[in-house]
Parts: sequence; structure tokens; C-alpha cells
Amino acid sequence: MENKEEVSVMDQETTEETVVAADTEIKEETVVTADTETTEEKVEELSAEETLQNEIEQLKKQLEEADNKYLRLHADTENFKQRMRNEQATLQKYKAQSVMTNVLPVLDNFERALQVDAKTEEARSMMEGMDMIYRSLVEALKSEGLEPIEAVDQPFDPNVHQAVMTDHDGEKDSGIVLDELQKGYKLKDRVLRPTMVKVNE
Repeated sequence: MENKEEVSVMDQETTEETVVAADTEIKEETVVTADTETTEEKVEELSAEETLQNEIEQLKKQLEEADNKYLRLHADTENFKQRMRNEQATLQKYKAQSVMTNVLPVLDNFERALQVDAKTEEARSMMEGMDMIYRSLVEALKSEGLEPIEAVDQPFDPNVHQAVMTDHDGEKDSGIVLDELQKGYKLKDRVLRPTMVKVNE
């Protein structure tokens, strides 16, 4: 009888140990499962956060590229506008160039005609009238920016003078313009026609 009770007590203890062990295993499995789920949730959160961060970085890059493109286009537009303004100003400044160029031979003819000696009173009167017309024409052209290029006794300047002859004058320095063969003109700061000159050797 006592043996049965001892066996029963032992069975009971074994059953209790088994139950405790089973509980412990279940708890451990539950803890492991809970830990795994928590880790997976954290990984999901991290990957979602990384995805958002990547998207933000991409959007920032796109915005920066768009800003750069806008700035380049804006700069190009401003440069184009400035070029147009400069071209308009240049056209306005030299609008009379073609007319002036065509009038220069007329001035040359007037100057040659005015160098003729008038021997009669009638010829002198006609020369005075021509001289008045010539002066009026020169003044009108001057008001539009036409001006003669200084040449005689000036140092030869290839930008405004065209040397067609040389001579020797001991009283003047080398490279000095001795004579003007055809008058040259400028329109404001642009040479319309260089002066044909004789230069001292």
C-alpha cells in the first residue's frame, strides 16, 4: 500500500514536472515567436522607413535638377533678351550707315566742284550757292553722326588711314601723313571709309 502511494506520489511529481516542462517550452516558444514577430515588425518598419527616405532623396534630386534646369533656361532667356537689346541699339545707332555710304561720293563731287576757280561773277555766284548747299548737307550728315577723319600731319593709323603713296619730307617725322588724297569718314565710332593718304617715309 505504501509502495502504491509512493508510486502515485512519484507519478504525480513526474506529471507535474512534465507539465512544468511543457509550460516552460510553450512559454519559451511563445517568447521566441513574440520576439520573432517583433523583429519582423521592426524590419518591416525599417524597410518602410528606408523606402520613404529613398523616395525623399530621389524627390530632392529631381527638385534640384528641375531648379538647375530652370536657372539655366532663365539665364539663356536673359542672355537672349540682352543680345536682342544690344542688336536693336546697334541697329538704331548705325541706321543711317547705308545712306551715308551712298552720299559720300556726292560729297566728294561737291568738294571737287568747289575747288574750281570761278572767273566770272556769274560763276562766283553759282559757286557760293553750291558752297551753301554743300555746307547744309555736311551739317545734316554731321547731326546724324558723320564726321571726317583727321589725316594731314597726324601719325599714320592703319585703322582709319589707307596708305597709297609714300614720300620723303625731312622736316617731318617718319610715319606722319603728308597729304590727304581722298577724305575718309566715320559714322560715330565706325569707319565708313578710310582716308587715302600719302605717308612720310
